[in-house]
Amino acid sequence: MAASEVQGLPVDPREAGVRGARGGIGHTDHEDSKDCILEPLSLPESPGGTAALEGSPSVPCIFCEEHFPVAEQDKLLKHMIIEHKIVIADVKLVADFQRYILYWRKRFTEQPITDFCSVIRINSTAPFEEQDNYYLLCDALPEDRILREELQKHKLKEVLDQQQRERNDTSFHGVCMFCSEEFRGNRSVLLNHMAREHAFNIGLPDNIVNCTEFLCTLQKKLDNLQCLYCEKTFRDKNTLKDHMRKKQHRRINPKNREYDRFYVINYLELGKSWEEVQSEDDRELLDLQEDDWSDWQEYPVSAVCLFCEKQEETIDKLYVHMKDTHEFDLLRIKSELGLNFYQQVKLVNFIRRQVHQCKCYSCHVKFKSKADLRTHMEDTKHTSLLPDRKTWDQLEYYFPTYENDTLLCTLSDSESDLTAQEQTENVPIISEDTSRLCALKQSSVLNQLLLQGCLEN
Repeated sequence: MAASEVQGLPVDPREAGVRGARGGIGHTDHEDSKDCILEPLSLPESPGGTAALEGSPSVPCIFCEEHFPVAEQDKLLKHMIIEHKIVIADVKLVADFQRYILYWRKRFTEQPITDFCSVIRINSTAPFEEQDNYYLLCDALPEDRILREELQKHKLKEVLDQQQRERNDTSFHGVCMFCSEEFRGNRSVLLNHMAREHAFNIGLPDNIVNCTEFLCTLQKKLDNLQCLYCEKTFRDKNTLKDHMRKKQHRRINPKNREYDRFYVINYLELGKSWEEVQSEDDRELLDLQEDDWSDWQEYPVSAVCLFCEKQEETIDKLYVHMKDTHEFDLLRIKSELGLNFYQQVKLVNFIRRQVHQCKCYSCHVKFKSKADLRTHMEDTKHTSLLPDRKTWDQLEYYFPTYENDTLLCTLSDSESDLTAQEQTENVPIISEDTSRLCALKQSSVLNQLLLQGCLEN
């Protein structure tokens, strides 16, 4: 695990420079490297120094001389986990990824990696030579937390400065996406026109940053004949226009995270999206009102099958579906293997990962698609043939394959989800010792209670 004391605090935001790369962290070849999962699927100025960024359109690896374009961040993360066995937690919440990497590249040349990272050992039950250590860099380390907060503050300052320039800018020139009318002056003229004349409202102008890039992104989607709300693609512009008008889809998709960077609210607090910030504001208003839960309605959360795309509103229905359709009885497996909550979590995450990689966990054959895998497993009855416990009962499967996997939230460590028959099966019954029945009768406390009752009467 990471050392209890972290040296090098506080972080100097003006510190610059990158020293020579450091190796020795681990270099391994994986034949299935393309299947590497860096983080859950679904179902991110200061310490680097400006001098280090000038003329540097690419981001270097923390440990070696490999460089990757800034836009190909995922390739760098994949390289580091495969070649150097280091994982960066919540990387999507890092406000300035380039400066973040440059900072840690320098720090790792000054101190051992174990001073900063938690060590995760996989294949812990295998022989020592087959075990691997992975290193987790996360904000549980005070230095990393401070770094992320400093980068967030610096990013917020840049965004607010950019927003102020756009609010004062009078040289804006844009064209309406719906009627092709040109507008000059301030950006608010065009945005107000689209909201008033075409019922297309993307928010108040003062809440938007990088407006020109935002409008170009939306225009590109329309040029590709894609609806801005449901994001379906149509065969021609007239069909697209009719669809957006009739379905009232003249609005953007609030679930599309691509748009988050154009709204100032998403830069206000570290790790919080506009939905979270807005919900906190709503809670503050509700606290001022009298608590009334009479109209409370609990909406079910859908859980997805382990083997197909089927969703059910209740976990009981999902269990029945997996048992009837895929012959996979999770409750029976839990009972037979005596799985506690954490072992169930690891089993579910293991199956999710194997299915995501289109690999049969029973015979280890890999397929081109999930549909081919599903057909194979159903034909060969491999869904119910789990591998040895040591294969899936590993620490690495504490990490979910899908970030929004509702099934993990419904797993239970109690016996309440077993039927009455299952609860009573194979339960040993221990009879009382009746060999000294007479002695028990004479020494029983009941005799004293009965005698006391008679005297009172």
